[in-house]
Amino acid sequence: MRFFDPHIHMTSRTTDDLENMASAGIRAIIEPAFWVGQPRTTLGAFVDYFSSLVGWERFRASQFGVKHYCAIGLNSKEANQEGLAKEVLQILPRFALKEGVVAVGEIGYDEITEAEERAYAWQVNFARQHDMVVMVHSPHRDKKRGIRRSLAVAKEIGFPMEKLVIDHNNEETVEDVLEAGAWAAFTIYPHTKMGSERMVEIVRKYGPKQIIVDSSADWGVSDPLSVPKTAKLMIERGLSQEAIELTTWRNALTAYAQSGQIDVEELLQKPEIDQSRLFNDNSVLRGQSPRVERPVPN
Repeated sequence: MRFFDPHIHMTSRTTDDLENMASAGIRAIIEPAFWVGQPRTTLGAFVDYFSSLVGWERFRASQFGVKHYCAIGLNSKEANQEGLAKEVLQILPRFALKEGVVAVGEIGYDEITEAEERAYAWQVNFARQHDMVVMVHSPHRDKKRGIRRSLAVAKEIGFPMEKLVIDHNNEETVEDVLEAGAWAAFTIYPHTKMGSERMVEIVRKYGPKQIIVDSSADWGVSDPLSVPKTAKLMIERGLSQEAIELTTWRNALTAYAQSGQIDVEELLQKPEIDQSRLFNDNSVLRGQSPRVERPVPN
């Protein structure tokens, strides 16, 4: 089986993770911009971070046969530093409109403040003007209110719901998102947010339409193999092959291919791997022989 993990923070992961992900069938990923655990205090820190998402991280994933896309946005937590946030929004188009960027994100609410709403509305409006997809972060606290507000603001702006992906859902929020016509994504964590067993029951109850499974694996306790592990449990619990394929592959492709940045046919082919390549004179290797695999032409 092929899997698409459309929300994973590879900046926080190792090359071992990439090797294991590829072996488990993860063919493509999306890495959204997020809060890295410590506040950034200068505009240059954001420039360097965004540059790594469209540069080094894409290269690093390619060295293991994983197709890397990203989302660019000012995250909700750092939107509260309003002076710096305004500077970040000014340079956002420089990165959000680059090749391989499939969405504006992850953006939304953290503490559900006025500053967060101003940054969120600005970015949703930017995405609307440029016909982009939006990936929404929902708050860890007061999640239901945050998601309802995210949906309401997007509707007020006139943003198309079919291009809105609301992430970090749970049992209390899924109906609001599905009824709005947006995509309901679920981040599978070992001990919080959403577990694989609960995910199986949500798909069983609501069906696979508009539902996306991802890992959101980051610098905390998390699992970059959450998507294939959840698919395995779905098989064991008797969910249909179609439901599994939709929630762990096709729905994410359908949602984010609206960006015009995803070649679905390419993802169906055996990936080219050339670990002899360098990025700014750097390699993912440390003394190993480079692995080179090129698809045989038909």
